[in-house]
Order: sequence, then C-alpha cells, then structure tokens
Amino acid sequence: MSAAPLRFFFRHRLRLLTALMLSGLLLAAAGASAARFTGRVRDAQGDPVVGARVTFQHGRPAHAATVFSDDAGRFISPELWPADDYAIRVRRIGWKDLYTTDHSLPRSASIELELVVERETDPAELAAQLPSNHWFALVLERLDDPAQQEELKRQCTYCHQQGSYATRLQRDPEEWRKLLLLMGRMGGNLTTALREKLPALFNSSYDPKYAVPLLTANWNDPDFAPPPSAEVRRAVIEEWELGSRASMQHDVVMHPDGRLYSVDMAQDQLYRLDPSAPDGDRKSWTLPRGDLPLGGVFVSAGDRPPANSNAHVGPHSIQVAPDGTLWITLALGNQLAQFDPVTEQWQTVELEHGYYPHTLRFDDRGRIWYSIAASNHLGMYDPKTGDSRQLRLPAGTLGQAVVLRMLPFMLWLGRQVDLRNLAAESNGFVLPIPYGVDIAPDGAVWFSQLNQHRIGRVDPDSFEVEMIDTPFAAPRRMRFDSKGALWIPSFSESLISRFDPKTREFKQWPLPIEPLGSETPYAVHVDRRNDTVWICGTNSDSLIRFEPQTEKFTVYPLPTRVTYTREISFDSQGRVWTSNSNAPSWQIEGGMPKVLRLDPYGAVTPGRQRSQLE
Repeated sequence: MSAAPLRFFFRHRLRLLTALMLSGLLLAAAGASAARFTGRVRDAQGDPVVGARVTFQHGRPAHAATVFSDDAGRFISPELWPADDYAIRVRRIGWKDLYTTDHSLPRSASIELELVVERETDPAELAAQLPSNHWFALVLERLDDPAQQEELKRQCTYCHQQGSYATRLQRDPEEWRKLLLLMGRMGGNLTTALREKLPALFNSSYDPKYAVPLLTANWNDPDFAPPPSAEVRRAVIEEWELGSRASMQHDVVMHPDGRLYSVDMAQDQLYRLDPSAPDGDRKSWTLPRGDLPLGGVFVSAGDRPPANSNAHVGPHSIQVAPDGTLWITLALGNQLAQFDPVTEQWQTVELEHGYYPHTLRFDDRGRIWYSIAASNHLGMYDPKTGDSRQLRLPAGTLGQAVVLRMLPFMLWLGRQVDLRNLAAESNGFVLPIPYGVDIAPDGAVWFSQLNQHRIGRVDPDSFEVEMIDTPFAAPRRMRFDSKGALWIPSFSESLISRFDPKTREFKQWPLPIEPLGSETPYAVHVDRRNDTVWICGTNSDSLIRFEPQTEKFTVYPLPTRVTYTREISFDSQGRVWTSNSNAPSWQIEGGMPKVLRLDPYGAVTPGRQRSQLE
C-alpha cells in the first residue's frame, strides 16, 4: 500500500469506521425492508418490447433507477426503498412513453407489473424522441466548409447540447442575432462569415417540414432504432437530482469514503451525496466568496446576469487530495479552495498570475496542477509548502500573445466600459484555452489547448514546456492509462485518440454514434484497474465504453433527454459517475440538474449475480 492511502486512513479512521458501521446498518435494513418491481414490457399484440428503459422514480428531490427489458420483455428493478408514490416510465425510441404514478412498493415486497406500450405513429413525435445529435447533424451536413463545421461544433456546443428541443426552435433573425451576441459575450466567438450564415441555416435545418421527413425516413425498418445490445441491457443507471433549477453541477468526484461531491458553478455551492442512504442523503455548503461581486473578477460594465444567478466565485473542477480533503478551482474567483470534509472548514489560495483556474489534478507528490484557461497558463500549487507557480504557455499567434499580455488591463477596462460586445462581434478571435490536465505514470504533466489543437508536456522538476500539434481539432479533457498512454477526446471531430509519449504516435478511433460525426465528446476517463476508456456522449445522451484490447465500443443510452456530461469519476466497484450539467439547466428534461451512476453489471438476472457478469 502506498503512503497516500495510509495517511488518508489514519487521518480519517474514525470517520471511515463510523461510515462502515452506518453502511452495515443500512445494508442490514435494506436486506430486511428493500423491495423490487418486476414485470414485463409488451406491445398491444402481446409481443415483448426488448431494450425498453424502465425507470422507477421516487422522492423530492428525486432519485430514479433505470433498467432495460430483456429479450422476453422482462425486467427486474434494483432494490428500492419502500414508498407509496413511485412513478414509473417506460421509454424506447419508436414507442410512445408510458408514464404512470402512485405505485406502492411495500416493505420486502416484489411487485409484478404488466406494462403495455403503444407504437409511435406520428413522425413529428418520433423525431422528437431522437437525441440532439441527430438534429444537429442536419445543420452540419449543410455546411460545405469543413473548417466551419469544426468551428460550429466547438463553439456552439460549448456549454449545452445543440439540436435539443430548446435549441432547435424557429426564431426571428433578430432573435438569433441577440442569442449569438450573448454566446459571444460568454466566450463562444464565431467568425463573421459563420455568424451571418447561422440564423438562416438553423431555421432551415430545424424546420420540421425539412427535418422530420429526413429524421424518420425508413422508420418502419427494424434497424431504424434497434434495441441496445444484451451487454448494455445488463446495466443499471441511477440518477439523483441535486441542487435547484438554477444550479449547474459542473464537475463531480467520488471520495474514498463512498460519497460523491459535486460543484454547483451557478450557485457557488459544494454538494455531497451519500448514495447508500435511502434515496440519497444530500448536504451542501456555500463556498467562501469574500467581497467578490456577482461575476467575480470577470464582472463587466455591460453584464446583465440572470435573476437566479448567484456565481461570485464559480466552482469549476474538484478533486480529492491524498489527505482526503477536497480541492476546487474557483474559476470566477480566481482562487483555489480547500474543503475538509471532517471539520467542514474552508481555506482559499489566491492566484498570483493568470485568470480562470479550470481543471486540476494531483501528482504523486501531492502537488496540484491546474489549467488556467483565460490567460493561457498552467499552475502548480504545493499544499504542504505553499510553493506556487503559474507557467505562461506558448500562444498560437502573435496576436494571441499580445492580447494575453494585455488581459489584466482589459479586465480593468471592461469594468469601466462594456468591451464584451466588441469581442462578440469580432471576426472569431479566440484564445488558446488550456483545458484538460493529467499526470503521466512517470510524473510528467500533460495538458491540452482546446482552440490551438495542441497538447503539451511540462517537466515536473525543471518546468520546461514542450508543445505537440494534434492531428485532430479540439483536444479537451484527457487521461492516462496504467501503461502511460494518453487518451484524448476530439470535441469537434467526434473521435478519441491514443497518444504514445515515447514514440509520439497518435492513433484515432471515430466514435460509433450515429449520424457519424455528430458527437461532441467533452471528456474521457480511464479505469486503470483494467484500462477501459469511458467517454462522454455529450450531445447524444449517452456514455460510451471503449475496450482498447479488442477496440470495441459499447454505447449506453441514458434515461434523461438533454444529458450534457463533462467529467467522469469511478467508485471502488468500478461504477461510472458523472453529472448532467447542461447550461442552462431548464433545458434538461424535467428542468433539474442531476448526478448519475452507471453500473455496467448491475442488472439482476435470474441465476446470475453481478460478480459473474463483470
């Protein structure tokens, strides 16, 4: 055992022992009182409906568990807590949603259900069932210029899905102009040529008269929307609402004590979820703000923040330190924050140089390495010694270098006069944007530059920087596997890549999301126990598993429409955790942000246990 887990154990031994005792009591209570729904999904003729997602939801805030029906249409829920107000939904593309309420689940019961679904015969309703990427593909295919396709994907899906019910509305050209101006004020700058083209392009591509016939062509073909594979149907997906309708659960991390932490960037909150408690025990803390105004150090003279915005420091990324404390980047507050889950006390560290601390990771010395997105820096902070560095990274152009040097002055000037409209109406000027960060097994620090299509390496001792061009655009959040290979998602080219730091060779795999090229993978993470790569299906309501040895992809459809995922974490059982952080949250189906857990082998199958499926 390494020193870090030992330090964590001794520092938190009382908490861990208490948690284990409570978990034992909860498991004992669950064994005595937990119950299940079982049953069958069929159509009106009595034939089984294979691969339907059956969701059981309960409580406020809600907890939902989803399973898939098997070849016989059968399903078995996971163990659920007894209640009298379960809502049950059955969903599969090609069938109308079945939604029923007020189901009673008594203690220790097994309730049998017969769920009958009806074929969807309205083409418009069928098209509305498809994930956002299907609609967005209609826009992309009408752009002849590959550079404009890449620009559109990288900038117009930056914070939310494109092609969702909320973004594919028909709008007056002036309304589109205002929306694109707002997007530019928030950093999504477009070239003039593309910005002028988009209103007509969106309206014509998303026009139901044009889109629906294309999206539902061959809808009676069995291959139009086939059921998920038997492997996918082994999974159980659970979702917990977290925060409010005004929240945005940006990043999550699983703590060694079995509880999930999530940062609410819109409301300056840290949330904790205990999934072992009935329907999930939730607790939150407000991050320290000092006297920072709404908008933090980026407040602008022309800002008109939404009435429900409460972001003064804007917590963005969160990780667990070797000592069990949590460290968070405060993007708007320009700080790092430490939270001790034992004492529930905070400490903050001001950045000496740079703006917008972004993604952070720990090296094996306990040092924090973090990207500083707006000013093109990479930061290092040592919590033990207080040593702090901010490394200025190479810019892509002389113009970028000049603007980056002037950034402190421009932020000051922007508080006096509104400069953001000028930036929003510029001809697509972008900054490099250091984004993802990860630590190689040999201790080297690697990062990506989203807008420059580059990755970089920093020597952890000399701090020397090396830049490497990627053969694809928009490298975003990347991770190393146990063998030292770096896995990188291309946000705007719908692929993942493996980079060998020794040979400097890249190998790419296109994501199998249909229509091809319509996905926007925000992040990857690698489970180093088996080197399986997990990928965010950010625009397709999915999580994607890739097994490098066999080069096999498995796509897991998620239960909630408009599920925009940004960061992935694993628990001790290899279950996959992420958050639905579409911004704004009201666009999410149901209007609430959620955290979710995918257990690839969680389904209860007669005669087989989870361990036999792994």
